[in-house]
Amino acid sequence: MIADDVLRVKEFLLGLQESICSDLEETDGEAKFSTDRWERDAGGSGITRVVANGPVLEKGGVAFSHVFGKSLPPSASATRPDLAGSAYQALGVSLVIHPMNPFVPTSHANFRLFVAEKGNGELVWWFGGGYDLTPYYGFEEDCVHWHQTAKDACDPFGADIYPRFKKECDEYFYLKHRKEPRGIGGLFYDDFNELGFEQSFAMVRSIASTYTTAYVPIINKHKNHEYTEAQRYFQEYRRGRYAEFNLVYDRGTVFGLQSGVGRTEAILMSLPPVVRWDYDWNPEPGTPEEKLYTDFLVTKEWV
Repeated sequence: MIADDVLRVKEFLLGLQESICSDLEETDGEAKFSTDRWERDAGGSGITRVVANGPVLEKGGVAFSHVFGKSLPPSASATRPDLAGSAYQALGVSLVIHPMNPFVPTSHANFRLFVAEKGNGELVWWFGGGYDLTPYYGFEEDCVHWHQTAKDACDPFGADIYPRFKKECDEYFYLKHRKEPRGIGGLFYDDFNELGFEQSFAMVRSIASTYTTAYVPIINKHKNHEYTEAQRYFQEYRRGRYAEFNLVYDRGTVFGLQSGVGRTEAILMSLPPVVRWDYDWNPEPGTPEEKLYTDFLVTKEWV
């Protein structure tokens, strides 16, 4: 890996941020992403694009960041103890979209590159990222479409890639204290460099370029679906699970806060705008709300 490789990844990520925002603006029809460019003396800069209060997109953020540090924080070196204390740089795009309509799922994606420099000057690099879907009301055809798109993006790089990344996603986006998945999964990978830089980067581009291919048709299918206050209430209740995961388990959130070089508002943009917690709430038997738990918040093969 050389400096030009990092520049290539950076150029791709900036283009990805722009294209995702454009696609989402088109499906909302009214709301536009605002732009916040930030820089930190401690070693970080980025571009945060945010949208709020649209007819389709209640809250969303698509953030690019490129940060530098003298020592990898614990969240990044936990799985790579040999790199503890290494200087590093990390660049990536991270996004979360919280739609207004409870029949439209929340979605999350991120694509990042880490480069660490050992004390002897050796560079170690890896990619991480993926995307996942969190419905409030489940539709099997949406889940199949989401996972089929993910599989198609992975298949050119090996028949084992999709099942591996799906399994890692199911395991990662799991709320241990609730004993339930956050949603219906998708793809997740970390510490990935086994294909060499060129093919690993090609795989990341393939997956990243299909995020809106997977998500936008689902938005368009349900964005005009009529809903009740009770259904909106359930959406807000389930959003509590999303907030719990991001604050307790999410590596990106923990890394951003531990590193001290990111922008806090950008790190926490993933949190839903309106959330509720009810004590000891359970869905009524035979309802679509119960079906979310029994048919969708379970580990299964969708394709």
